[in-house]
Formats: sequence, C-alpha cells, structure tokens
Amino acid sequence: MLALSRKKNEALVVNNNVEITILDIKGDQVKIGISAPKDVPVYRKEVYLQIQEANKASASADGLDALKNLFG
Repeated sequence: MLALSRKKNEALVVNNNVEITILDIKGDQVKIGISAPKDVPVYRKEVYLQIQEANKASASADGLDALKNLFG
C-alpha cells in the first residue's frame, strides 16, 4: 500500500485519468472528490464488497432456482 500525505485542495492522479482531491478535513473525517471517466466505476468499499457477494451468489445459484426466484 502506498501512503501519501495531502493537504486540503491537494490532489493525486491514478492511471493518468483519475484525479482524487482532498476537499475538506474536519477532525477525523476527510472529504474527497474523485474525477474519473464515466466508464471507470467508483464505489465505496462496503458497496463494492456487497456487489461482489451478490455476483458470487448469482454465479453459484442453480439456473432453475434463479428463474423460480425471479418469476416468483
């Protein structure tokens, strides 16, 4: 893991097309802004993990059971 220090209004660039800017710092909370192309998905980690779990569950479900669940 790369650890960087940034101050308010400072930024970093990832992969030449994603810019992450520190917008505000209040106590132990940091507000960031992310500028990325529309085809680059950006998720909070907890949401990303939920999506991954849902995808795993869908991939492992029996096709017939999935259809039954879909159509009630």
